[in-house]
Amino acid sequence: MDNNLTMDKLVNLCKSRGFVFQGSEIYGGFANTWDFGPVGVELKNNIKKAWWKKFVQEDPSAYGVDAAILMNPRVWEASGHVASFSDPQLDCKSCKYRFRADNLIEEKFKDVDVEKMTTEEMQKFIDEHKIKCPHCGNFNWTPIRQFKLMFETSRGTVEGEKDVVYLRPETCQGEYVNFLNVQRTMRAKVPFAIAQIGKSFRNEITPGNFLFRTVEFEQMELQMFCHPNESMEIYKSYKDRAMKFVEELGLSSENLRFHDHEKLAHYAKAACDIQYNFPIGWQELNGIHHRGNWDLSRHSEFSGKNMEYLDPYTNEKFLPNVIEYSIGADRLTLAVMSEAYEEEKLDNGETRVVMHFKPFLAPFKVAILPLQKNLSEKAKEVYAKLSKEFMCDYDEAGSIGKRYRRQDEIGTPFCVTIDFDTLEDDTVTVRDRDSMEQIRLKIEALTSYIAEKIKF
Repeated sequence: MDNNLTMDKLVNLCKSRGFVFQGSEIYGGFANTWDFGPVGVELKNNIKKAWWKKFVQEDPSAYGVDAAILMNPRVWEASGHVASFSDPQLDCKSCKYRFRADNLIEEKFKDVDVEKMTTEEMQKFIDEHKIKCPHCGNFNWTPIRQFKLMFETSRGTVEGEKDVVYLRPETCQGEYVNFLNVQRTMRAKVPFAIAQIGKSFRNEITPGNFLFRTVEFEQMELQMFCHPNESMEIYKSYKDRAMKFVEELGLSSENLRFHDHEKLAHYAKAACDIQYNFPIGWQELNGIHHRGNWDLSRHSEFSGKNMEYLDPYTNEKFLPNVIEYSIGADRLTLAVMSEAYEEEKLDNGETRVVMHFKPFLAPFKVAILPLQKNLSEKAKEVYAKLSKEFMCDYDEAGSIGKRYRRQDEIGTPFCVTIDFDTLEDDTVTVRDRDSMEQIRLKIEALTSYIAEKIKF
């Protein structure tokens, strides 16, 4: 990560180069919503593909699902969300703005561990330290109250007879309720995992740190169902696997650390975050949790279905323990962009902005650049050939130097330039993003050359 990087710089680059746009921008935006643009959607999709490859495709004991966003409301009663999924919030009586109490404390007192505080302790802390409203500067608060975080909607075909349903605040319940289905249809033997990538929604007040926390986000997560005797070893193994994965995406070890939870949910046996040093400081990147048999026991109780597993070798019946590994696709995309960003000083005194994405993550693997517009016919032939294998960009506007800089800013690892020699000998210039070195290659050799360089 470049030491000069700020969140404002990253937001500006994302907007100008097609990574991320403000949601509903032409209407003045919509708070804490973001749209991934043509470049950003490719980057995010590549991150999701990498996660799926590592944790599903390459794992014979992992199975994927894509569960519905809208679920039977009883699911959320069983999970405890209806009764207790809320944030401690308070309103400024002067300007009417609402804030999360823990965020107010964290912004002013970085070293205070708010996670350990009760609602009463947060109230006392705010009162004793006279923490003022960030919006209007007054100290004139309502008492802290708990506000539910689930978005509610309704379902019904007869007017006046509608049932309340919820947009899911997490994806994992879709894995729990499908435990029996997956185990039966795949003849899965414990330990096995159910994984999915999907949207979740939380009606929470966010501090506005770009993609870090939003009301609509995408999660990549899996639940590993295992015997209680194996559970702690599996928990430890997922801590290691999760750390190795983000390092393989290019996140540097000095910007990563484990944070073991001291305060645990009543059913949990262990919990840990991997934190990343974002431009806004150290924050949670993903979580690994040992959830015991809480989830399956609750769904068994509320649904009336027996969710015990029968071991085919020992004939032992038991409710599996769950090891959960969860990481936000949007937050991980933000981390990858933060790590890749560099303002590089060149020998000629100029500065270039370059995104050093790992080649397998880069939105476009190669850009096709005709040296002049009258070479576009040949350049488009090369584009047609390469685009069958890779995401490619095509750019014939402006000087070749400016086009190189544009590709550097979106992290394209290779630029292929078609010049007049190409018409004579079918060779092209291939420029490397990081070293800026150039080589000549036959057009027929391009596919295998690029394919080798972008392996994950």
